[in-house]
Amino acid sequence: MTTEQALPKGAPADRPTSPVTHGSSGPALALAALGVVFGDIGTSPLYALQTVFSIDHSKVTADRGDVYGVISLVFWSITVVVSIKYVLFILRADNDGEGGVMALAALVRRHVPTGGKRFGVVMILGVLGASLFYGDSVITPAVSVLSAVEGLEVPAPSLAHVVVPVGAVIITVLFLAQRFGTHVVGRLFGPVMVVWFVVLGVLGLRKVIGDPAILKGLSPSYAVLFVVDHQYIAFVAMGAVVLSITGAEALYADMGHFGPSPIRRAWFFLVFPCLTLNYLGQGALIVHDPSSVKNPFFLLAPNWAQLPLVVLATAATVIASQAVISGAFSVSRQAERLGYLPQLTVRYTSASSSGQIYVPSINWILYAGVMILLLVFQSSAKLATAYGLAVTGTFLITTTLFLAYAESAWKWARWKLLLVGILFGLLELTYFGANLTKIVHGGWLPLLIALLVCTAMLTWRKGSRIVTERRAKLEGPIEPFVQWLDAAPLTTVPGTAIFLHPGRPTTPLALRENANFNHVIHENVFIVSTSPENIPHVADADRFEAQPLGGSYDAITHVTLRFGFQDEQDVPEGLRFAATQGLAIDPDQAYYYLSRITVHPSSRPGMSRWRKRVFLGMAHNAASPVDYFKLPPDRTVAMGAQVFF
Repeated sequence: MTTEQALPKGAPADRPTSPVTHGSSGPALALAALGVVFGDIGTSPLYALQTVFSIDHSKVTADRGDVYGVISLVFWSITVVVSIKYVLFILRADNDGEGGVMALAALVRRHVPTGGKRFGVVMILGVLGASLFYGDSVITPAVSVLSAVEGLEVPAPSLAHVVVPVGAVIITVLFLAQRFGTHVVGRLFGPVMVVWFVVLGVLGLRKVIGDPAILKGLSPSYAVLFVVDHQYIAFVAMGAVVLSITGAEALYADMGHFGPSPIRRAWFFLVFPCLTLNYLGQGALIVHDPSSVKNPFFLLAPNWAQLPLVVLATAATVIASQAVISGAFSVSRQAERLGYLPQLTVRYTSASSSGQIYVPSINWILYAGVMILLLVFQSSAKLATAYGLAVTGTFLITTTLFLAYAESAWKWARWKLLLVGILFGLLELTYFGANLTKIVHGGWLPLLIALLVCTAMLTWRKGSRIVTERRAKLEGPIEPFVQWLDAAPLTTVPGTAIFLHPGRPTTPLALRENANFNHVIHENVFIVSTSPENIPHVADADRFEAQPLGGSYDAITHVTLRFGFQDEQDVPEGLRFAATQGLAIDPDQAYYYLSRITVHPSSRPGMSRWRKRVFLGMAHNAASPVDYFKLPPDRTVAMGAQVFF
């Protein structure tokens, strides 16, 4: 098992950033955002109220008082968590245009004292949040698509047996389409979601006009009365009410694809009003027909419209899945750049937006997980019991990181931190506590997924540090090697050799081996190190740094190329830029040398044997450095060595 590039080191110091370019006009981006960002939260009406009134053997009754209380809880949950917390506050904490829990953790770490307790804790929280987000990313496509296809059972109960096969086909097509990119997917899905939200609003408005009294449910007093009068039932119900706000974290993670402004406009002008009307309409329906709790969403529609609504809902749930899939791509790339995942093959799917990407390995891992859940659980009701813990856990972590950022970067006063922390924290702790009751009924699933992902990420981080340290000992310091070159009987050959290497202090193994065994050295040698910065994008002024190594043999220059965690690590392109700034190098004529490291487990201390096996498995599946760094295959040479850890 091998790894061909220096494994990541600690995050470097903060540097100035360059703005993210999202391209396209505001309305066009808002439309595309509808097709990617709001799919998850936009399809929550399919199952949220149905789950509330069926949870714990229908403890929540369909009488007017309970219905008003539930509607109030749903409305104010969406208002506080999504409209206020995420749209108004969290989207302001953008890491040079990028969002998501990992980007937020990296942003916080730039503003807290280096080496302090919070410096280490914030990235651990980021890893935990990202791990929980992966759990959500596996469950969301399965529960969303199943809940829509199950609508076939309303007009045609005899079709119940086709629900799972149809769902499997839809999910397969969705993951196959990811290779075309979020730009294309969003452009195709955006108009569908406009229709979806308009239909949501119209269906709800019909019932609200018939029973205007349901508007009382918008008053927070009914939520308070419901909690006071039915404390245990309300606590259990909160575990299902949270389903109405799933997708809020995906909204933040997808910010890098479109930017905050289009997301805000789409939310306040279309998504939020239509969601509110639909929940009110479902509440009015349940009040007048308690039997409708079995599927209040589809029963909102007249009989003739139910089958077309199933088709539209199925399309919408495919789009809902897109929200978390796109978010998973963004979070994965951030984790890789920050040193918590191995090199990933990332394909950029838009010429105008650096945030629109496709990560094949993550795509197919998610696909396998979703299909397993679909075939094992086979119903949205069963999956709904597993839903919520990952979402609420991520909510709490995001709130904690945001407060740390507001204190360290925005210098918020303590009273403001307490006010915001209590407003968001108490509500989210209630959600989390209510969802803990689901652990034995399937809630263990997202926790297991998160545990596995978190273990893998922390194992890679620790293993990469150990291997880098032991590799450095094998390489030896660069200064004695340069001095040896002065007196060594080597043949100087024409041309330029570029050696990719982790840093300046040590000697590239490929350079050492070329000199020791081939007894040659090129007339121009560049040792190139890539530095993954703790910011999304690096400003032009800081993109490279060149330093001659000195000595009588002065043909060796060390070049550092800096990349943000949202930048494509294209080494030849970085060197072309350096050439325009005066560096005497022609990367299109040079030869590139890689130090191919074969990693072997040993009995040496540092990590347990099983974690070493996990690390080796991840290293074996890392992206090829030739592809990762965009090196020309016909001018790239790999030379090997072994490292035992």
